[in-house]
Amino acid sequence: MKVLKKALLLATIGGSLFATAASAEQVNLTWQMWTGSDADTKGWQHLADMVTAKYPDIKVTLTTTGWVDYWTRLPVLAASGQLADIVSMQSLRMPNFYSLLEPLNDRIAADKFDVGAFTPSIIGGMSVDKQLYGLPYDVGPWVIYYNQDALEAAGVPLPKPGWTLAEFTDAAKKLTKDGKYGFGITPQNYSVLAAAWGDEYVNDAGELDLTNPSAIAAAERVIGFAAKDKVSPLVPSSADAGTVIQGRFYSGNVAMYADGPWSLIGMKDKVKFKIGSTSLPRGDSELTAVTAGSGFGIATTSKNKDAAWKAIQVLTSPEALQYLAEQGRALPARTASQSSWYKVAAKDITNGGEAIDYSLAHSVPYVITNNWAAVENLFNQYFPPAFGGSADAKQTMESIQSLAQQ
Repeated sequence: MKVLKKALLLATIGGSLFATAASAEQVNLTWQMWTGSDADTKGWQHLADMVTAKYPDIKVTLTTTGWVDYWTRLPVLAASGQLADIVSMQSLRMPNFYSLLEPLNDRIAADKFDVGAFTPSIIGGMSVDKQLYGLPYDVGPWVIYYNQDALEAAGVPLPKPGWTLAEFTDAAKKLTKDGKYGFGITPQNYSVLAAAWGDEYVNDAGELDLTNPSAIAAAERVIGFAAKDKVSPLVPSSADAGTVIQGRFYSGNVAMYADGPWSLIGMKDKVKFKIGSTSLPRGDSELTAVTAGSGFGIATTSKNKDAAWKAIQVLTSPEALQYLAEQGRALPARTASQSSWYKVAAKDITNGGEAIDYSLAHSVPYVITNNWAAVENLFNQYFPPAFGGSADAKQTMESIQSLAQQ
């Protein structure tokens, strides 16, 4: 009898241990993210480790690619069934790729997850037809970063937020000398600058409209920086022009360029000059600065959706966003966490906080079409020849409009 009782006790203990092991079974999640520098990658790995710190049974394996490669590979991975469990998504790309992501509204309601803690514009940016497809980690307007040392050497007054296009152009001309350029223009800057000036490139029906007089006038100004005023260097077609111009800014070859708060993490470590920032130049009226942001969704093909839901909550938690803010990687999408960015990331940037404050106070939704990724690819292809003088603004816009409708 004693032997039987002992056997039963051992069986019970063994069963309990087995149940505990089963409940703590390791879940391996994959996460795909873009990156712009080693510091950037290190930051994302830190967030992946934060998930495991909170949930020891969840391990997140991070894979990264450059910005352009990320969006080129995403549809290929989707078509081949190789999407990661956690898919990083930018608000401007959400209309193109939301079908790859799991709708989150039901999970949010079930867990009473507080989406009200996030800046409303980025919740809208990560949604389609009122369905949220990703939790956001950042939000921010485009601003102008400048090489303060270069401006002071050229006798150019440091620009204050709210400066005009005429003031901007005058500064860029004074900074263009000795083989260096005043402003680095990229094809994708077109829509950001057109919006800032109040020019319309999408009609009231939400359709691309690049051939209306307002859109062409904006293109003439953008193309003119390189083709007419010669204040901007040429960039190759079908290349990551943003990375090219960013690199030339870092090296001191370009004195000003347009970017967002998400780029500070790589900028501070790479430049040897004092950095300043200001708003995008406005046209004849008030600035209308567009904002964008990014976040993390769950792939519809994931076999570990519950674990992925836990993970993306950690990736966008106050602790995670404070870390990203302090590293200069992101102006947090959580409004309560934004002070960390101002205190740490912006403190060494001349007018850093003021530029963001002014731009956010004059912000508008970034108007895009459902095929915006394709439109931007056409910008990358057709604007560079125009920068070199091979085509005028009207021809360029007509070509892009025609091809985008096919």
